[in-house]
Amino acid sequence: MRTLFRHLLDEREWQDYRAFLPRFKQAAKELSQLEGDPSLATLEPALKTFQAWYYGTRQPQVDPRRVLVHMFGLSIDRLWSGPPDEQTPALVSPAGTPHTETRADIGTGLREMRRTGAMAARRAMEFAMGSERDQVGEETLGFLSDEVKRIAEAYPRVPLSEIWADLAQAQDEAFRLMESGRARPSQTRDLHFMATVLSFLMAKGSHDMGDARTAMMQARAAGFCARQSEHTGLVALVDGLQSFISYWANRPEDALHYARKGMHESATLRGTVCVWLPGLEARAAALLGDEQTVRSANERAETLREQVVLDDLDSLGGLFTYPEAKQSYYTVESAVLLGRGDAQLAVQAEETVRRFSNREDPGWAFGDQAGSQCNLALVRLFADDLDGAAEAIRPVLDLAPSHRNNGIVVSAERVRDALVRSAGRDATVARDLSTEIAMFQPVRPALLR
Repeated sequence: MRTLFRHLLDEREWQDYRAFLPRFKQAAKELSQLEGDPSLATLEPALKTFQAWYYGTRQPQVDPRRVLVHMFGLSIDRLWSGPPDEQTPALVSPAGTPHTETRADIGTGLREMRRTGAMAARRAMEFAMGSERDQVGEETLGFLSDEVKRIAEAYPRVPLSEIWADLAQAQDEAFRLMESGRARPSQTRDLHFMATVLSFLMAKGSHDMGDARTAMMQARAAGFCARQSEHTGLVALVDGLQSFISYWANRPEDALHYARKGMHESATLRGTVCVWLPGLEARAAALLGDEQTVRSANERAETLREQVVLDDLDSLGGLFTYPEAKQSYYTVESAVLLGRGDAQLAVQAEETVRRFSNREDPGWAFGDQAGSQCNLALVRLFADDLDGAAEAIRPVLDLAPSHRNNGIVVSAERVRDALVRSAGRDATVARDLSTEIAMFQPVRPALLR
């Protein structure tokens, strides 16, 4: 059957899978951002699926059909009906529809209008910021501040590839405005604050891609900007970031040093950064096998939690606040790194996974969810519960490649290392799971294939 869908692909010369796929993925990414559904961004039809669509032998399933509706501005019924008698080059409205009928009439207008509105808003922002290149106006600072807030909130919730370009552009804008020499002193402090936040996220992005060297370079830039902003919380936060990068790069001595440096900086603070730093100290000490320091650092974190007063960093959300669920995740991780697998820890690990299962929670992050699932798998392995460990890590192994960042890959590898040392390592379940984890790491961590 020759469908309108096939007609449109032929008309645009997208009948080749290699030509169609990039357009589909772009539409999926746009729809994901519009609807706040990260799962859409990773949709990628197989070659045989595309061929079945093209030749009209199969209609798409629920999520792909949403992308196609967004892509062409036509309903699936219309796309899978016969082609028009005459070509419709732009198809502003469905073929045969009166000119006065809009896309909203066929149920796709709202999404298209939102996309158009988002594009127009970005163009307006670029215009306003460009018009103020010779001066740092309030609109420029407002636009940049809004962008910083948006990216900070989105970072732990979406694949890196969705926000990387926007993040790099925002950082460049902040640096450009500071280099212009036209900012007033109060504006310069604000710009250094925003540059710190953006450099922090750029460092985290490089870490997620497995590039610890570049991550540390960005972290040092963030530290410079934090000191220029004279913001004690930011200075301590960047020390924590350097501890975080060193921890995942398997440099526990450095991780311990930076965590303690940050705790010294944050001695007078009451935001959650002061709780995060002893959590980082505990994890670094656990890598070194220092059980006493792990215990004392976690106890200090518990005490500081009771004294928390949320501050301007916490208001940014995302990676700039340290909720109780994340504190529990760090506590469990420091224990499993010491090889613990007792019943009490198992209960805490299960509760941590449960708390990270609610995607509507503002503190939800796919990386923390995956890390807590890997920790639960380790706790169960140490208790010789092989099937329970396999069940715990299954959601991690099912993550799309775009979500497999460096921290998640390292966490999964820890499970594999424990498997090969476990009493049940020769069991079929253990061998199969070990093989699957070995193939888990993508060629480019945190990026789309």
